[in-house]
Amino acid sequence: MTTTVPSSARITQRLGMSTPIIQAPMAVASTPALAAAVSDAGGLGSLAVGNMDAKAAREVIRQTRALTARPFNVNVFAHAPAHTDAARETAWLAYLAPEFARYDAKPPEALREIYLSFVEDVAMYEMFLEERPAVVSFHFGLPSQAWIDALKAAGIVLFASATNEAEADAIEAAGIDAIVAQGWEAGGHRGRFNDEGDRQLSEDEQLGTFALVRRLVARTSLPVIATGGIMDGAGIAAVLALGAQAAQMGTAFITCPESGADAAYRDALLSGHPPRTALIRAISGRPARGFANRFWALEQVDDRPAIPDYPITYDAGKTLNAAAKAHKESGYAAQWAGQAAPLARALPAAELIDVLSRETRDAITAAISG
Repeated sequence: MTTTVPSSARITQRLGMSTPIIQAPMAVASTPALAAAVSDAGGLGSLAVGNMDAKAAREVIRQTRALTARPFNVNVFAHAPAHTDAARETAWLAYLAPEFARYDAKPPEALREIYLSFVEDVAMYEMFLEERPAVVSFHFGLPSQAWIDALKAAGIVLFASATNEAEADAIEAAGIDAIVAQGWEAGGHRGRFNDEGDRQLSEDEQLGTFALVRRLVARTSLPVIATGGIMDGAGIAAVLALGAQAAQMGTAFITCPESGADAAYRDALLSGHPPRTALIRAISGRPARGFANRFWALEQVDDRPAIPDYPITYDAGKTLNAAAKAHKESGYAAQWAGQAAPLARALPAAELIDVLSRETRDAITAAISG
């Protein structure tokens, strides 16, 4: 007989998790094998499909289901659709032209909006209603209330990222099931609902994970999932002590053999002295924390042209990276990583979950007995 877990239960209980660890959705690094291994080990694995169309997303969902019967998360981007600005995009391509020339390549003649936001991706929405993944999570904002209500009615648990209290309030008001509190330390794209544009982050309070988690736990009745700068059991224990119900970890899983990260990315993380991280807008058009690279240097130039909207900028970023990579140069790659990247270790996903769980228990015991 199937027992229905009430919606008031802890989020880990609702999802049948035996350890409060969520593998963050990461484009390229997330794979069906990684998500399945994490879920089978008692955590919650995740797929990133924000860079896919509905057909491709359905395929990776089905591939993951073929590997595990456990719940997993499917993540989409819910950003405001890009505004095309031909003059700004032409100027950006002209600025990048000397970089392309280094690798005997030319920039594209024009830039495209290479990813469709979930807020207008009807095919993806309808596919979710058909496939009914256990969890769907939103980054950069929320879709329409009608879509949220329909996904919940289909039995799908919904997460959404927040970087401040206003976003958390909007998430709670929309009836989302859990808030992913993304601290300033987090690797990958900053999940702000409103990205105020090129050259400034002045409206972003830049809350760290600890401060954000504690503020949201004190404010909301929803489960809070902490993410940003968490790489080991001590970090997990710390956010649990602050009131989070789970920790979402991305950088920690990039070096697992099941991830899709390439050798240069893995080697940088495991070098013992990885590059510094920085928020970089010039790769995609939105701030994202990764290893400071050639794009970061180009962004720092005072008289550079304005960066086009996300994800239009990504069209140039990916094309230039491909040209450089063909010459064995990885300095333009989107190697997303959080501020605690030097703590990375190379373990299979199931073994990493086991180690993290043991470290968490030990850290809690030490805190109680100390």
